[in-house]
Amino acid sequence: MSVARSIAGLVLTALLIAPAMAQDNSFIDLRPKDVQFPDNMEYEDLPIGPVPNELEAPTDPQGVSNEVFGPRVDEAFGAFQRGYYLTALNLALPRAKNGDHAAQTLIGEIYSKGLGVPEDPKAAADWYAMASKSGDPLATFELALLYQDGRGVEKDRKRAADLFKTAADAGNMMAKYNLGLLYIEGIYVPPNLLEAAKLIKEAADAGIAEAQYDYAGMLTEGAGVAPDLVAAAEQFRLAATAGIVAAEVDYATVLYLGKGTAQDRPGAVKWYHKAAEAGNPVAQNRYAKLLAAGEGVDASLEDAAMWRSLARRQGLNDPMLDKLLVSIRPEELTRAEERARFWPSSPPTQVAENQPAATPAASASDAPKVSP
Repeated sequence: MSVARSIAGLVLTALLIAPAMAQDNSFIDLRPKDVQFPDNMEYEDLPIGPVPNELEAPTDPQGVSNEVFGPRVDEAFGAFQRGYYLTALNLALPRAKNGDHAAQTLIGEIYSKGLGVPEDPKAAADWYAMASKSGDPLATFELALLYQDGRGVEKDRKRAADLFKTAADAGNMMAKYNLGLLYIEGIYVPPNLLEAAKLIKEAADAGIAEAQYDYAGMLTEGAGVAPDLVAAAEQFRLAATAGIVAAEVDYATVLYLGKGTAQDRPGAVKWYHKAAEAGNPVAQNRYAKLLAAGEGVDASLEDAAMWRSLARRQGLNDPMLDKLLVSIRPEELTRAEERARFWPSSPPTQVAENQPAATPAASASDAPKVSP
């Protein structure tokens, strides 16, 4: 099953979500301002200081499930899974020419992603179109993405919307997810938050992590569904566990505030630290605050200053955090900034030699040591 890049709070990737195998990680929210709602928990800061929103988009460029093509192209798909793309192409071609829509879809994937062959969106579109006419939901979904982005075909968002609906009606969960986003935008299909919530919930229940994250935001905001902080907390947890970095930040905030779940400051520290290690500036800033304040973790002004420096590097400045660090000793600040310069590696300088033994919270790879 093709999977989608993650979005933060229903932010659309060129409105619609491209599959994880795509390499473009850019995204933009094209909805009118009056239909945008906040990025889940990201605008709600911890009581100890303000933090702006962030966006993150983890991907899995080779993630293709065994159920995509089915047994009719078993040899070809087996070769595809092992990375023998030219072999897969040669095995699939005879079947594709005989009308096997699963083989046609496999060939479309190979040309669309440039796997073992030069990337050729036009050829991919042709193969997807053939498979789509035979009723293949995955091919219809992938073809919709091409029309959405104007890759290999003339850009036509209305055509893309129609194809997404066809694939969604045929049971493709990623198409349902994208169609739900279209109902939020309300341009190429009538605006309908109720239908959006229904479709995104289906995708979330099917285990699509991005949908779990977005559905958590809808449950938090009461967008198209009754507000339910307990259910929202669980969806944030599922998405965070699946590796959605923005969800890690939001779930940490849920645990810190105790919204829809028991308050768990050490748990919040763990998730902020994980997202901070992934390079998320919001998490770096919040983790720094907790280190400076000694909330849920042993206090360390030096470690807090290092994470502050990393967040600042990405343009996030926080006066409240600065106040929390006002008493840091000059030598600690020097070490912290040197560590940040070389993060995630250790600084190969005299400063590093003078650095005290690292605690789990200070380490770039270890989990933070939490207080009882």
